[in-house]
Parts: sequence; structure tokens; C-alpha cells
Amino acid sequence: MAANYEYEDGPAANNEELRRESGGGEIGYDPQYVPDSVKSFVVHMYRHIREKNVYEIHQMCETSFQSLSERLFKETPWPSVEAIAPYVDNDHVFCLLYREMWFRHLYARLSPTLKQRIDSYDNYCSLFQVVLHGVVNMQLPNQWLWDMVDEFVYQFQSFCQFRAKLKNKTEQELALLRQHDKAWNVYGVLNFLQALVEKSSIIQILEQDKQGLEQFTATDGYDYSGGSNVLKVLGYFSMVGLLRVHCLLGDYHTALKWLQPIDISQQGVYTSVIGCHIATIYHYGFANLMLRRYVDAVREFNKVLLYIYKTKQYHQKSPQYEQILKKNEQMYALLAVSLSLCPQTKLVDESVNTQLREKYGDKMMRMQRYDDEAFGIYDELFSYACPKFITPSAPSFEEPLVNYNQDAYRLQLKMFLYEVKQQQLLSGVRTFLKVYSSISLAKLANYMEVDEPTLRTILLTYKHKTHSLDSEGRIISNADIDFYIKNDMIYVVESKPAKHYGDFFLRQIAKLEGVINDMDRIKLE
Repeated sequence: MAANYEYEDGPAANNEELRRESGGGEIGYDPQYVPDSVKSFVVHMYRHIREKNVYEIHQMCETSFQSLSERLFKETPWPSVEAIAPYVDNDHVFCLLYREMWFRHLYARLSPTLKQRIDSYDNYCSLFQVVLHGVVNMQLPNQWLWDMVDEFVYQFQSFCQFRAKLKNKTEQELALLRQHDKAWNVYGVLNFLQALVEKSSIIQILEQDKQGLEQFTATDGYDYSGGSNVLKVLGYFSMVGLLRVHCLLGDYHTALKWLQPIDISQQGVYTSVIGCHIATIYHYGFANLMLRRYVDAVREFNKVLLYIYKTKQYHQKSPQYEQILKKNEQMYALLAVSLSLCPQTKLVDESVNTQLREKYGDKMMRMQRYDDEAFGIYDELFSYACPKFITPSAPSFEEPLVNYNQDAYRLQLKMFLYEVKQQQLLSGVRTFLKVYSSISLAKLANYMEVDEPTLRTILLTYKHKTHSLDSEGRIISNADIDFYIKNDMIYVVESKPAKHYGDFFLRQIAKLEGVINDMDRIKLE
């Protein structure tokens, strides 16, 4: 087991070594100094990768790397790749993998310099080139392969935000940006992700998987016949990466198109890594929200929030736990927005609905009023829960240096609030349609204090705003109330939710069993 290895908890030989290991004291950080525990870590990691021991690699990445980082490298980077290379036979691919982890640690705990951001991009380019064009004979854990794609997209987003803050850039930084104009270029990032999808043939593999001709999902993407899972699984996760990049760019149609080969109504490889599962549904739900496909957004937010509600206690020791909690809160905010624009409470599970009411019940009531306060709440929730949008193009260095990192976000917020304003008239119509099963146009126009031609326009707008195109181009309804007009009469058709009696009885039985168990534990005097 990984926990027994000396790199896990091995005490430093003496105080001098402990000071050197922690990068503290007068000695400071020496990139060439490799503590014994790090030597042992890289030697074992190298051996396990050569032996394709996925379980041990996973343990070392998730447990040992984190504990060593916490103990020795809280405020300093790990030793340089040049320093550890002699202990791993100067293996080129291992050194690329080590640098990937090195940069990931740097981004998580410190502030990377511009030069380090550029170096990290070069390392990803070299690593992906090996995967795409070399002979890769490794099995790596899905968690690590997901982290590679996730971090690649995160560092791209971080670079775009960093580059857009021009005001405080030094002359040296501006010169570096001019010189390395291809670093984190949007076309380069998209090309790598698309190349991984195409070279891996993952779309065809998933198609054959549905027909029972492949075992990709059943084996979680691993190759038990001694081959490599790296290209296939990187290709698979790259589709989620492309979903995320296009969401950051505000291109929601293309974002959802890249996710189509993955059937998110089923368990899949994307659900085997909780970070991937949450990122997939968060971006899928957000893209659908922006495309007015509220039912799809509500359905998937509900499913993943229910999953987190039931399983989050199992992830408390995971390095991703804080990120899980943050995304959980953001998705509750997006669910509140979706349900305020399109009331569909029948799609929300009882436990999720309880949590939602505790967090946003009061705000959701106020959002229904569509006054200035309501728009303020929509603005607040959107700003809190939306992705960090980016402007992918490089700035003009000749013009006055200004910060424009918020421009893309402001544009998306403006579009969203414009949509909310258009829904303002519809809330009044919906209130009346909830009350009547049929009503004349003249009567409703009178109640709403508008003339009949204006009412017809409002009703047409309601039809338009409560329908949207799905991924296959079909028109679908998002409304819980629909209507048709015949001979100047409006006839209301309210969708009746299917009653799930079985679920209700199962919940009550579980509660009763809990009460009986509690009573059994009480010792009567």
C-alpha cells in the first residue's frame, strides 16, 4: 500500500534537512535540492508507471503527492525536473508528466509568473505531441488524465484573464507577451483538444459501445489486455474540455455539440471522476440556460445536486472537496434562476427542493416580481454562478493600456438580463393562465389592461419564449402551462405531473425504520 512507503511520512534526518525540505529558514528554496522523500516518491512513481500499476499511481497522485506538498512545499514549488531526472533514467515522458504535476501544484499554491505560464503551455504541447504522435505504452488513472485536461483549460482561462489586465504590466512582461504570441493561443488550445478527440477515435468507440461492440464504458476506459488507455481517455475528457472552452467563449451551441457523443442520461466514464462529472453537468446546464432550454438545465442540475447531496461525505478528504462544494453552491444558484424563469418544480427532487428553498426561497419569491429588486437578484446570482468568461484575442499593445478582463463577462450578463427583461410581461400572462381553464381574449385583455392586438403579441411572445430548439433541431416546450386560441377563446392545457406513489412510500418506510432504530437504541430504565 502507498501509505507504507517511506516518502509518505518519513521523518527528516535532522533539523537542517527539515528546514531544507520545507524551504524555510535562511536557506530558502533551492530547485536543485531533492529531499529523500521526494527521491523515493519519483522512483516509486516511475516504477509503477512502467509496470502499469494504475492503483498505486492513483494512490500516489491523490494521497502521497498531496501530503508531501502539504508537508514540504506549502509555499515553494517542488524540485525542478532537471534535479529529479537522474533518479528516473532521464526518461523523457516521465519528466513531462512530472512537470505537468509541478505546474499544477504551482498554480494551486503560488502565483505563477508570465514566464512560468508560457513554460507550462510548452510542456502541455510537448506532452500532447507525445500522446498524439508517439507510441504511448502507459496506463494512467482516469483522475490524472482528467486533471490534465481540466488544468489545461483552467490555465488557458487564467492566462486570458491575466493577459487582459494590461494596466499594471511591466515593460518586460509586455515584451514577453509580444514575443510569445502563440502561447495559450485559442486556436492552439482548441486544436490540441480536437486533435485528441479525432486521433483517439473516441466518437466511433462510443458509438460501437452503444451497440455492444466495445467495452469502453464497462471498463471505465481502462485497457485490461495490456494496452494503453491514455489516448482514448484523454480524447474522451477532451470533449468535456471543448464543452468548457466554448462556454467560456460564449458559444453555447458549439459547446453542446461537442458533448453529444457522451450520453449524459446514463452513467459513463465522465461519472467515474467526480470533478469531471460536476464540470460536465455545470457547463451543460449553464449552456442550456443561456439557450432557453430550461427543462434540460433543471433536469440535469437536479440529478447532479441530488448525487452530491447523497455522496459528498465520501469526498471530504479529496483534494477536490472545496471545488465540489463551490460548484454545488453555484449550481443551486443556477437552478434558482432556471426555475424562476421557467417554473418546473415537478422536475426537482424533494431533498434538492428543500435545500433550494433554504438557500434561495426568499430570493426566488422576489424574482417573480420582475421589478428593479428582482433584476438585481438575477444579476447577483448570475454573476456568482457563471463561468469566468474570457476574451480569447490578444490585446493591442500600441493603444493605451487598460484592463479589459471583465468585458466578456459584462457582455454575457447584458445578454442574460436582456432575456430576463423580455420575460417580464410573461409572468403576468402565466398568473392568469394558472387560474383559468378557458378565458376570452377580450376578458384577459381587460384584466391585463392592454388592448387585444397587444395581448395577441404578448401571447405569441409567451409561445416563443417557452419553446426552444433542442440539440436535434426539434422545437420543444419548456412551459408547465400551454394554451391554444380558438374563436377568440384561450383554452389552457396544464401538464399534469406523473405521481410517483412508490417513491413516497419508500421514503416514509425509510423514515419509519430510522425512528424504530432510534427507539431501539434508547435503553428504558
